[in-house]
Parts: sequence; C-alpha cells; structure tokens
Amino acid sequence: MDIKYLGIDLAKNVFQLCGMSRGGAVVLSKRLRRKQLLTFIANVPQCMIGIEACGGAHYWHRQFESLGHTVKIISPQFVKPFVKGQKNDGNDAEAIAIAMQQPTMRFVPPRSEEQQDMQSLHRARQRLVNCRSAAACQIRGLLLERGVTIGVSITTLRRAVPEILEDAENGLTPSLRATVYELYSFICDLDDRIKYFDREIEVVFRHSSACQRIAAIPGVGPKTATAIVAAAGNGAEFRNGRHFAAWLGLVPRQYSSGDRQVLLGITKRGDRHLRTLLVHGARAVVRTAPRKTDRHSQWVNDLHERRGANKTALAVANKNARIIWAVLSSGEPYRAAA
Repeated sequence: MDIKYLGIDLAKNVFQLCGMSRGGAVVLSKRLRRKQLLTFIANVPQCMIGIEACGGAHYWHRQFESLGHTVKIISPQFVKPFVKGQKNDGNDAEAIAIAMQQPTMRFVPPRSEEQQDMQSLHRARQRLVNCRSAAACQIRGLLLERGVTIGVSITTLRRAVPEILEDAENGLTPSLRATVYELYSFICDLDDRIKYFDREIEVVFRHSSACQRIAAIPGVGPKTATAIVAAAGNGAEFRNGRHFAAWLGLVPRQYSSGDRQVLLGITKRGDRHLRTLLVHGARAVVRTAPRKTDRHSQWVNDLHERRGANKTALAVANKNARIIWAVLSSGEPYRAAA
C-alpha cells in the first residue's frame, strides 16, 4: 500500500482508518477493533498519521510514534470544514487525512506522560475547588432564605459559619443547623484534599527547572508554571510568543473586512484554566505595581491610568504569556528589563 497520509478517527472500541497516497487518492478504508489497531499500524510503512484531539489522543500519539510514524494531533474545529457529506466515521477519518495535508494547518502540542501527570493534578484540584465553591454558594443561599447573610469570600464563610451555628438568637431551626453543619464539614474536608494537591504541585515545581525559570516572571507562581509546562511543554509547537498568547485566548477577537478593522474582547479560546491563572497573576501585578518604581511597574501604572484595571490585567497576562514562551523556547532564565 502506498500510504503517505493516514487519518484515524479515534473512539473507545472501534477505529476508522483512511489512508491516502501522496497525490491525495484514497488507498485504504478500514475499520478496526481496539485490539487490532497497534498490530495493523506496526505493519504499515512509515507515514504521517493524523488524529483528532480527544480523550486518549496523546496516548495514541506516543504509541504510533514508538512504531516509527510521524503523528499530528489536530483540533476538531479544524477538521470539521473538510467533512464531506453526512457525519460518519468514514467521512471523519477522510477529513482528518485531508486536514493534515494543509500547509498552514496548526497542530495540538503533544504531551508526555509527565506532562499529563502534572495536568491531572491541576484538573483534580480544580474539580475539588469547584465543588467547594458550589457547597459554599449553597450554604449562602440556604442562610439567605432565613435572613442571614455571608460575604462572598470563602475565607469569610469559614469564619462566619461556626459563629452562625453557635448563635442561638438568629432563629435557625435545628434541622437547618444540621444541614449547614454537614455542608460546612464537607467544605473542611475539601480544604484538606485541596491542600494535598497543593503539596503535590509544589513537589513537581521544585523538580522542574522549566517551571522554576518561568516562575521568576512577575505574576507567575508555582501553580501557573506547572500548568503551563504541562500544557505547552517547551513551546516548540508555537512560532512565536504572539502565537502562544493567541493559543491561550489572550488576544482581541476580530470582526474585520477590507479597510474596516474591528477589534473586540479577547477570544477566550484555548485552555480556560491556564488563562484564568495568568489573569489572576496579572491582577496581583497590577495591584502591587503602584508600590514599585522599576520599568515594568511604571508601564503597568501608566496603562492602568489610561485603560483601567481590567484591560491592564489582560495586557499584563498577554505580555507574560509571550515572556513565558521566550523563556521556554530558549531555555534561558528570565531577565527583568533594566
């Protein structure tokens, strides 16, 4: 078989393959079970394999590369325009094979097992943080129905709930007190589990030179550094810092045509968790900049006066993303502007 490009529509148990020659002709259309896939790929001459970014994509990327093939992971939104006719596994596999041949196609950065381990820590921690926020909001809602209010901060809630439960004059029924106590105990349990993941992330951070290099950037801490390295590796998949910032969704959304250029809010594309960490770190930089006199802080303060806190935070986050790419791709330590 003269297979130059092989598109594989990944699934849980059944995989659809579409092989194309160098000229773009379909020379293979095959459906395989999970146990048959690696054996078949091992007998295929070395070619370029394309798969969609989905659950298990990075695992299959490593497996196919170990067999000597060149593997590319493509975002589903870039495959969809090449689907001909109705959606089925055969058309999807053919669309992947066509999409990977496009000279301007952008691919998803592959991740190693170590990167996925780091990302798993962040994903698990964020799940617990979301559960804690939901439980805290429920406590506030239940108490608000009885005329008792609590501030928005989780720290305020931790301080206020024991006092509310001990107050015999606030009119709460024994049943509601028991319900709030159980929810509060659940939050305390989540706090302990979140601290476990914080410690694990700190251990990963201390053993990663790349994480420590980018953590020297103002507004980037251990959590942001480990999350960035877990998602982007050494930044080799990105052409420049601007491309990396766009991948994170930190650039303006465009609605332009001809001579009329319209820039809107940020695109919010890419990983929301990474973007959130960068923006929160940038807000800390904006908040502390008035107390500093270095060149970077002066730029932040001037922008703050002209554009306000929110736009300044996004500008700092964008700038940090570009600096992070430069530090990762060059392997050199961060050097602050003189």
